[in-house]
Amino acid sequence: MLSSRHLLQCERRSRIESLVNRSLGPGGVYQWVPVAQIMEQLDEFMSGDTVLAGFSSGTMIVMAVVITISSIAGFASRRVLFPRLMNLISKTDRIDGRSLLAPASLGWMVGFLAFTLSVDWLISNSEPVWNDDFVERLNAYVYAGFVLLMLVAAYRLVDYLDAFIVVEGENLAARRSLASVAESVGRVAVVVTGVFMMAGLAGVNLSGLIAGLGITGLALALAAKDTVANIFGAISILIDQPFNVGDWIIVDGVEGEVVTIALRTTLIRTSADTLVTVPNSNITNSSVENFSQRRFRRIKPSYEFEANSDQDSIKSFCSSLLEQVTSDPRSMKKDDSWVRISSVGPSKIIVQTNFYCDSSSKSEREMKEDVALMAKSRASELGLKFHEPRFRESHTV
Repeated sequence: MLSSRHLLQCERRSRIESLVNRSLGPGGVYQWVPVAQIMEQLDEFMSGDTVLAGFSSGTMIVMAVVITISSIAGFASRRVLFPRLMNLISKTDRIDGRSLLAPASLGWMVGFLAFTLSVDWLISNSEPVWNDDFVERLNAYVYAGFVLLMLVAAYRLVDYLDAFIVVEGENLAARRSLASVAESVGRVAVVVTGVFMMAGLAGVNLSGLIAGLGITGLALALAAKDTVANIFGAISILIDQPFNVGDWIIVDGVEGEVVTIALRTTLIRTSADTLVTVPNSNITNSSVENFSQRRFRRIKPSYEFEANSDQDSIKSFCSSLLEQVTSDPRSMKKDDSWVRISSVGPSKIIVQTNFYCDSSSKSEREMKEDVALMAKSRASELGLKFHEPRFRESHTV
């Protein structure tokens, strides 16, 4: 009486022979003979008595080869394929694909995928001698590991979306803001997708889960109305662009540099080097003062001279100071710059000024210093004395 395995082998051989007979080529040459012979030799190699845990010696060797090939595929993908692919599709040369795609989860992910595909191919195309239950469980665990590693790799690669969005050129700050929000959206998408995929692998009824989410959707929406408002606030910030990452702003009573624009909040670093999180809904409902969008900076020093100063000398001071400051290469809006006597009091004459320089804070500080020294020098040359407040004591007799 024939064993069940022998019957399966006979059925396998008959199936191969039928394929060969249906694949006659020109001149009566069988086109599928080499493939059929290879598969038959593979079956013969894996056949035999079991030596360990239901595996024959030939099957153990084949599984060792599968594990080796999977390991090589994972290592090559992590070190060669993915870096070159990133360098090919990345929009900027400043991104190094080898350092960018360093996460080990990518290599393990490809290795697990190669293993589960190889085992599936062996199950479908050969008759290996092994423990079927053990192999099926192992393959299921490896596939679950592949899915988990794929989600981990995707979550980590979200941090590198700027390789595709942020490139050198014009409007770089806007693209940085887009990359900041895209990273937040990407993380949420990966987490939600991962929950559904892992639930499906665990045997959870996804239809019932989705139906349950629909029933509780209204309650969740009411509970998360602030979160939804903040998400729409982030979208509004991206569309209107009142500021971008790196801008110095004042919003909702907070002044500082924009660090990140996330789905719920915007992170601002103040001048005291503290971090303040401002809900996006508050930003969309508040006025935003953006200092980084200034085209120039205004300098308005004033000077006080003694009341008995010579009027012609003061006029000469005004004209000479204006000429010297506007001739400076850092000066801007020269037609709108002026130096004039603003008021005359019993003890002093006040001279006010109005100058403009480029938007750099360094230029503003340097020019303020230079203008003060220029004013002191012009006053000294013209014999003018700056006002000194006098204090008088009243005595009762």
